[in-house]
Amino acid sequence: MPSDLWIARSGPKPLIIAHRGGAALAAENTVEALQAAACCGADAIETDIRLTKDGTFVCMHDDDLRRLCGNARAVSDVDLATLRHLLPATMTLREALAASGSLGVLLDIKLADPRQVGRILDEVAGAHAAGRTMLGLRSLELIAAARSAREDIAILAFLEEPDAARRARDAGADWFRLWQGDASPERSALVRRAGLHLAIMVGQPRSTPLPEYPPFPVGLIDREGLERLRPIGPEAILLDDPRLAAGCFGQGLPPGSDQQSMPA
Repeated sequence: MPSDLWIARSGPKPLIIAHRGGAALAAENTVEALQAAACCGADAIETDIRLTKDGTFVCMHDDDLRRLCGNARAVSDVDLATLRHLLPATMTLREALAASGSLGVLLDIKLADPRQVGRILDEVAGAHAAGRTMLGLRSLELIAAARSAREDIAILAFLEEPDAARRARDAGADWFRLWQGDASPERSALVRRAGLHLAIMVGQPRSTPLPEYPPFPVGLIDREGLERLRPIGPEAILLDDPRLAAGCFGQGLPPGSDQQSMPA
């Protein structure tokens, strides 16, 4: 079974997961962001995994470099040295596992090849980090492949269909992601009936915004949004600024924290 960090943790306070390492605290998916998240109440960090041309796993959300540095090339078309020339703070998977210390690590794997998931599992094992790592996987095939490879790794289903919790559980997932706009009490109950833990991703999906949804980009949320999540009782919340959730589910939101304004 996966570790106590991801499975046995329960109580009034959800696990606070710093999205993209803590994108409101420093440049996203960087060692600096991870270190800041650790000082700001995060229980875990989430980071994205892509593969460079020379086979290095790097922590990069987008499939190309347009947004981050104005370069049109895909991450998969450049080697690590070139990537670091363009973006000096580029963090590898190995560096993320080391820099995260004792924090949990959620790896949002942006790769569709089960063989690469196997390589990622090998790197996690080599860093002695399997007990605090969770894989975020985007297909039932990848979930099944990862579960077949390791029974002791936590798996979060990042599926597009919000009512697919039972299928995710049958494939081998332990956790299920709902977007904030999909996180109704009814859907949350479906996740729990499937025997899964619930993680809520705040903000709008990048691809298809949901109707009647808080007007914030992915990772951002305001006081009202956090208060609406309270009765749902998620086991984890993913957001750019861990200080907001730490305040809302602890001693109250910090002064001036009614709304995030940092870019996602």
